[in-house]
Amino acid sequence: MGRPALPLGTHGEIQYCRRGSAWRAMTKFRDFDGITRRVERGGRTKAAAERALKIAIRDRTGPAGGAITGETRLRDVAEQWFSSVEDAVAGGTRSPSTADTYRSNLDRHVLPGLGGLRLRELTVPVVDRFLGTVRRNAGTASAKTTRSVLSGVLGLVVRHGALTANPVRETERIERGRAKGPRALTPGDRAEWLAKLDGDPVAVRRDLPDLCRFMMATGVRIGEALAVMWSEVDLDGGTVDVNHTVIRIKGRGLIRKATKSEAGERTLNLPEWAVRLLRRRQETTDHPDGPVFADSLGGLRDPSNTRRDLRSARGSEGFAWVTSHVFRKTAATILDEANLSARVIADQLGHARPSMTQDVYLGRKVVDPRAAAALESAAGITESRS
Repeated sequence: MGRPALPLGTHGEIQYCRRGSAWRAMTKFRDFDGITRRVERGGRTKAAAERALKIAIRDRTGPAGGAITGETRLRDVAEQWFSSVEDAVAGGTRSPSTADTYRSNLDRHVLPGLGGLRLRELTVPVVDRFLGTVRRNAGTASAKTTRSVLSGVLGLVVRHGALTANPVRETERIERGRAKGPRALTPGDRAEWLAKLDGDPVAVRRDLPDLCRFMMATGVRIGEALAVMWSEVDLDGGTVDVNHTVIRIKGRGLIRKATKSEAGERTLNLPEWAVRLLRRRQETTDHPDGPVFADSLGGLRDPSNTRRDLRSARGSEGFAWVTSHVFRKTAATILDEANLSARVIADQLGHARPSMTQDVYLGRKVVDPRAAAALESAAGITESRS
């Protein structure tokens, strides 16, 4: 009976020979087409030749190779998985902001908590206990993101055959508590908020009053507002094209990228007061070819820094609950109160599904009195008499 074949993606014993002043290291490697081939590399020393051979073997396995085993540490697989996320970003199938979120979660939670473990040690109880710790220390939202990231990493492990099942899938589901209803600025809130900004020299210097007004006039996201260029504004027609958002990518800085869905690409009609606001800005801008809401040098403005400016302007009382997304919810609620359909409001916000608009963005708290009027006519219900 012949010698059993090498497992796919593995090599046999390394042999060495000296040729003059150099060394050669060689072995047999079973490729993923099932054929065993001889691989050899040279170096000035025996150790150098061995290192060169091992690098060649590593490169030969490739990203779909079988080099991942139960003895591999999670940190190594995590980096390989994240490389696939970066490839997806480059190919346009993943958002750069998603990659940034995953990278941050890996560095803050997954790698410190589990990175040193070998894959065979990642049992359901171990993963479940880890996710529970993340939830207690960092909150439910971070735990849910951690669960998604870890599931992606271990999904790669399963595809390589190092584990037979993904242990994350068997862990306890991470449920959120009772979700808070969407909250929008009331007419009184809007007047007070804008008066607060107009009277704050720092907020004015940071161009917050006009930015907040623009977001309430359009319902756009903060990144979309900061991406609007003057070339995309038609003041005579009273419209603005919303096709991009501003994001920061590590190593590249701020960029304008296309909105995350086809529904996000839209042309919005502006209310007259917003047209007047933009006309005034256009007449005084020093950068007519740049963004409408530019930084001090006329370039793209960082959404994260702008959110920080808003947090500083709102203070810790009264408007402490206000975020940049509140202006978007406020615009949606104003349209809802004007009896526009969910489809129309979804188109304004750039949502593909009206259900998203209804569930997340409409700040409904006061029940419409027309409901009681309609129920007056309900058949079969009469006032009880004593």
